[in-house]
Amino acid sequence: MLARFEELTESFVTGKIGISDAFLAAPLAQKLQQNLMRMHTEGLMQQANVGNRTALKDPKQNLRGDKIYWLDKKNHDTDQLEFLDMIDQFIDYLNRSCYTGINACEFHYAYYEAGSFYKRHKDQFRNDAARKYSLVSYLNDNWLNTDGGELQVYKDDTVQKILPASGRAVFFRSDDLEHEVMAATRPRLSVTGWLKRI
Repeated sequence: MLARFEELTESFVTGKIGISDAFLAAPLAQKLQQNLMRMHTEGLMQQANVGNRTALKDPKQNLRGDKIYWLDKKNHDTDQLEFLDMIDQFIDYLNRSCYTGINACEFHYAYYEAGSFYKRHKDQFRNDAARKYSLVSYLNDNWLNTDGGELQVYKDDTVQKILPASGRAVFFRSDDLEHEVMAATRPRLSVTGWLKRI
């Protein structure tokens, strides 16, 4: 696990975008995928919005089209707890190696129907600077270039496109890089969240 943490962090330090193609071990990625699909099938996921409680916008869903389900240790779901425990270990690693001062996190499942998207944005709220780092882990088996659904990240007048392949994770500063989720030809699944300082 340490090697995966190092890969993600070192690529972030050198290029502003951390990428690890095997951040999630295959068994955990498979369990999370099944867990997400169960939430979706049972109607437990809700339409996502833009902004926070004090600054909600996009009531017509013109900016994003995903459905989400918030992970919570209080759910006592073993698959979610395994993932959140790994995130706790990653936070501990970051605090020891990079002195980030992270002391909280929040994560949700994201389900994008074929054709849905999330337009260009930053992850840190204008009225709340708690989100320091964004971390997205993908749960899509056998994803092809022709499936679309790339995470498109804007950096120093360049655009980096990242396919949402299963197990892959992407890590970047929440207040720094604008990014968007491109439409895909098949459902697109991820665990998306933020490492916070509160």
